[in-house]
Amino acid sequence: MQEGLILCRFVHFGAVLLLFGTGVFRHILFTSALQAFEGSPTRLRLDRVLVWLNGVALCSALGWLLLTAANMAGDWQDAVDPPTIALVLGHTFFGHVWIVHLVLNALALLGALCGWRTAPRRLLLLNTLLLLTLAPVGHGAMFDGIRGQLLIFNQMLHLIGVSTWLGGLLMLAILLVDAASVDLRGVLSRFSGIGYGLVALIIVTGMINVRALSGAIWPQPALSGFGLVLAVKVALVLCMLVLAGVNRGLARAQVLQVIVLRLSVLLECLFGAAALAAVALLGTLPPLLG
Repeated sequence: MQEGLILCRFVHFGAVLLLFGTGVFRHILFTSALQAFEGSPTRLRLDRVLVWLNGVALCSALGWLLLTAANMAGDWQDAVDPPTIALVLGHTFFGHVWIVHLVLNALALLGALCGWRTAPRRLLLLNTLLLLTLAPVGHGAMFDGIRGQLLIFNQMLHLIGVSTWLGGLLMLAILLVDAASVDLRGVLSRFSGIGYGLVALIIVTGMINVRALSGAIWPQPALSGFGLVLAVKVALVLCMLVLAGVNRGLARAQVLQVIVLRLSVLLECLFGAAALAAVALLGTLPPLLG
């Protein structure tokens, strides 16, 4: 039961973060640089992938709800028991948030299926709200009042930073497949510059989360349970930072080695997926409050 919940969290986080991050990359940060890409066949394939991601997000959100109901009741049968599900939705903080989250997810999927190509920022707005409604269902819900609200806000900023970084990586991977449709050097150089701000945001908000949840700079015991998984996550993020530096160096080289760059971006994406898996697990572990 717990394993299924972790898997659902991983899939859902991944889908929602990528939907938001690719939207920010395409329609906010790099709109002018991607004009040629938006008219290419690769863009059509990307749009189909995003429709599937919306579907995966909705299915995993429903799975998350059903597994939460089963976990609270302690019985697999309660995962499909309407009274138990209604109890979770109507009488828990998670349920109240999740009703809004599911509605937003359904609207985003509908918009993607209807092809809101002429109004991409409308979809981005839905995906932004979808992302932000993930913040209250984490550890921040443990606290009431101003402290809880500030921690949820901090988690929103953390999600925005992580999502923009991961969505940007997905866009870079796609652009490297169709390298002729965009100025790769220009995109890589600008994304690297933005990346410094994203990394700073992720580190600061992450440190605030750990301090608020564990009562210390690092949870104790340091390499057991929550602390161990957190250490793995930090190590994976550091690997991503090293690869980001490699990418920046490749972009500044006289000859752009596209094959090497593709491999580096792919590895960074894999480390990002592993870090997300650690996040999915962390959300199910007690933070060992001091």
